[in-house]
Amino acid sequence: MASARMAAPLLALNLGYSTAAAGVLVALFALTQIFISLPFGRYVDRHGLKRPLAFCVAGAAAGVALTAAWPSYAALCATAMITGGAVGAATITLQRHVGRLASTPTELKQAFSWFSVAPAGSNFVGPILTGLVIDHAGFRAAFLMLAGLPLIAWLLVRRSPEMPREEAHAGSPGAAWDLLRSPSMRRLLLMNWLMTAAWDLHGLMVPLVGHERGLSASAIGAVLGCFAIAAVAVRIIMPTVAGRIREWVLITGATATAGSALLLYPFTRSAISMGVCSGVIGLTLGGIQPMVMSMLHQITPRHRHGEAVAVRLMLVNMSSVAMPLLFGAAGGALGTGAVFWVMGVVLAAGSRFGTGLRHLQEEEPH
Repeated sequence: MASARMAAPLLALNLGYSTAAAGVLVALFALTQIFISLPFGRYVDRHGLKRPLAFCVAGAAAGVALTAAWPSYAALCATAMITGGAVGAATITLQRHVGRLASTPTELKQAFSWFSVAPAGSNFVGPILTGLVIDHAGFRAAFLMLAGLPLIAWLLVRRSPEMPREEAHAGSPGAAWDLLRSPSMRRLLLMNWLMTAAWDLHGLMVPLVGHERGLSASAIGAVLGCFAIAAVAVRIIMPTVAGRIREWVLITGATATAGSALLLYPFTRSAISMGVCSGVIGLTLGGIQPMVMSMLHQITPRHRHGEAVAVRLMLVNMSSVAMPLLFGAAGGALGTGAVFWVMGVVLAAGSRFGTGLRHLQEEEPH
């Protein structure tokens, strides 16, 4: 999906469509996930790993193959919605399975730290590989190549053992939003939203700031690369120190640090200083997601893990659709510096809510 999300808008521009049309394509990758996350999360809770993942593999491969066969804007829109939905559903399936492989809080942190290296690495490697294929063989070849990647994923997963199914407890709530009755769940999702909003802000506003300051495209790419490399690095380091980390401490401290770095961003003037801020933000935000997933599995009943992961993913994608539109409008009205300052203040102030997660171990799933 990381590769298709880069290739789709490029092909739209190549076909003569506007930047606004290209932006719509990027939003469509997240749109489908908003609507299918909850029902698919329940489906995964009933059927486990392989059957749901088979549907995801078929959908992702067919989605990108559609544009390879008919390279048009209509096909690109269908590709974005089908592929985005399939990859979102696969994320729910795999995150639930990984969480159930672990049996202790330390194992949860280690498992999700290793697991989170994959999307961070794909966001760095995927677009580079796809760009090379586009330059040397064209868009059709690139989308055909992407159609093969989900099939490789299926070969890697098909021999994984299924975990025993967890039976629902008598009288357990049936509505997904009942999960939000837990104060820890509400706080956790709030902290996750702050992380997602800051991540989206960085990806959208850094190119605009770099353009304002006359930086070259390669310099802007290097600044974004600092973020991606830092996010991968912290996730590789995390499993080795997971046993000595309290989730709420890392989430609270990382959110506050990221907010401080965002406040400093408007004062940077060179690619080097921007790269330093970008790296700090990548280190902090990159380390939060494994902790969020670890806590999510601790506070949720086992038979509803898929549903809980789906609620989180749905909220993340709602933010990913809405926040870039808000940031873009605010940047045009207030200036890019003001957007960084506002988000920095929100993050720094919101970090205090993370201290409420310190009583997590005292709260039993219900």
